[in-house]
Amino acid sequence: MLICPQCQFENPNNNKFCQQCGTSLTHKPCAECGTTVALNQERCHNCHALTGTIYFAIAQQLPSPLKKATIPKTEVQEPVTIVDKTAESEAANVPASLAAQFAVGAFLDRQQRYRILDIQPATTSANQTDICLRVLDCQPLQVSPLLAGAATVAEIPAIAQMYLTLQAQLHETLPAIHDAWQSDDGQFVLIEDRSNWQPMITLWQDSDTSLLQILHWLHEMLQLWVALEPWQCRQSLLEPHNLRVDEDGVLALQRLYAEETEVSLQAIGQLWNELFQASQQTQLSAIVQLLDELQSGKVQAIEALQSRLEAIATDLQVPSKAINVVQNSQAEVEDTQILQAENAPTVLLPMTLLSLEDAGKTDVGRQREHNEDFFGIATTIHKQDTPGDRQLQARGLYILCDGMGGHAGGEVASKLAVHALKQYFETHWQPDRLPDETTIREAVRLANQAIYEHNQQEARSGVGRMGTTLVMALLHNTNVAVAHVGDSRLYRLSRQHELEQVTTDHEVGQREILRGVEPEIAYGRPDAYQLTQALGPREANYVNPDVQFFELNEDTLLLLTSDGLSDNNLLEHHWQTHLEPLLNSETSLEQGLANLVDLANHCNGHDNITAIVIRAKVRPKSNGSDPTMPLA
Repeated sequence: MLICPQCQFENPNNNKFCQQCGTSLTHKPCAECGTTVALNQERCHNCHALTGTIYFAIAQQLPSPLKKATIPKTEVQEPVTIVDKTAESEAANVPASLAAQFAVGAFLDRQQRYRILDIQPATTSANQTDICLRVLDCQPLQVSPLLAGAATVAEIPAIAQMYLTLQAQLHETLPAIHDAWQSDDGQFVLIEDRSNWQPMITLWQDSDTSLLQILHWLHEMLQLWVALEPWQCRQSLLEPHNLRVDEDGVLALQRLYAEETEVSLQAIGQLWNELFQASQQTQLSAIVQLLDELQSGKVQAIEALQSRLEAIATDLQVPSKAINVVQNSQAEVEDTQILQAENAPTVLLPMTLLSLEDAGKTDVGRQREHNEDFFGIATTIHKQDTPGDRQLQARGLYILCDGMGGHAGGEVASKLAVHALKQYFETHWQPDRLPDETTIREAVRLANQAIYEHNQQEARSGVGRMGTTLVMALLHNTNVAVAHVGDSRLYRLSRQHELEQVTTDHEVGQREILRGVEPEIAYGRPDAYQLTQALGPREANYVNPDVQFFELNEDTLLLLTSDGLSDNNLLEHHWQTHLEPLLNSETSLEQGLANLVDLANHCNGHDNITAIVIRAKVRPKSNGSDPTMPLA
């Protein structure tokens, strides 16, 4: 089946256009110049920009030659394959007995789907020889047999299962697997191509990289060490060229390496020592002492090593404490580091905001004649850039309301609430911190009062009284406050955690569950989805918003949504395809929201659909950053 890139509809393999939305399934516009190119082309024939879908392929133990196949013609003229001299020289390093099995332009598979673009240097161990290649997917919209579940157990290499299992645990730290098979020719695995990602060793040696950032990478390596140990893949962390850094400075792997022999923490200590010696980074006495103890085997517990790193990082962030630069390798670790390690936070370093983006969208849906939803976004961002540091100070107010009361009722209530809240926080939000819980509750009370008085003035009664739900997020740098009334929700998503519903609906079913009733019984009631709270129908004494606070310790996506999008567990079922990609800075939030609305209309469509998405990127705080600096 072919998956439409626009609406995700499943089409037969011979379709040239999507049956649902009409999108071409054979061509696409070049992102650089707009020229129409075939999906199986590597580059645009007009501007030579890369347009094809590229994967990193690993081939193991291939005894028989790979026969060269004819490259099929496309409907538009293709350029001659561009082979750079670096790739040619790298291919020359592959042993002749192995190189003969591959040729640039040939197909890696018998189905003639993956065309070889270039060959990387071979990596040889006592047990096997790997050949790494970059391949072009000539059928990029077709689900691979591995991901479709069509491959038999005999056809799937064991390493493929390793990628699939670890991917669920490590998320984007590990490259996603696309396809895998084994045959008489050997074993093949295709994964995300990270050849162009920044090597960690390059950034390590950059004078602009802070020691705190390096300590953060070391801590991330230890977390990966624990995750990879059951799979005997810790060698993946001992190959310097395999350690990459994503666009947000997060440590990642280019691929997995199997352990040839048992490895210990002494090996990682040796690697760290070599990295420090090869760079111009200042070494503290505590770091030198730790490296000496690691290599001598005095430190053997991963938990002790993590605590020592956290203690060193904590010391670096205390401005009144003198930093002892190494004079000799025998300098002792200060006693205070051990005391601090005992109370070290679970997150190694405090975070500062790197970037903040947001977008909002509302849609009437497929069954309603008018839209009773309303939303408001108000953000203030200040940047300070210097050659060695970038500081971002931001404040954001995000409000989403789902009105009730029919035409000239619900839509009025939702607008009244948004405007009342925005006006209140313009004068009641101190520049250097989030509003406290009392202030937030007062804002919600006044919004309720504005709608309530409107009901009284128009002598509305019973079901004719207008009202609205509310979900609101307030952000100051990496600190977030959330308030809500009703069944509009806030979700949170990060790479290390799956989708989390932060708010709890104010409805009869949830009320009964909180009283101890079994969920099946609670939601078996005919009034289970009736709201227990809303803004406007009753005076302020009857409104008790839930207010909570949390901190952003990693790159995070926040989603405020009305029930037109969240009904029927739609987000819980589709977050991996429609939300997780939005964590990437290169992905458009506006297009992502449009896709969410299309999904809601296709699967729900019975109500108005509204959502606000916030993408917050963070990084470890450098010595000079002040996250509490007031906004002008």
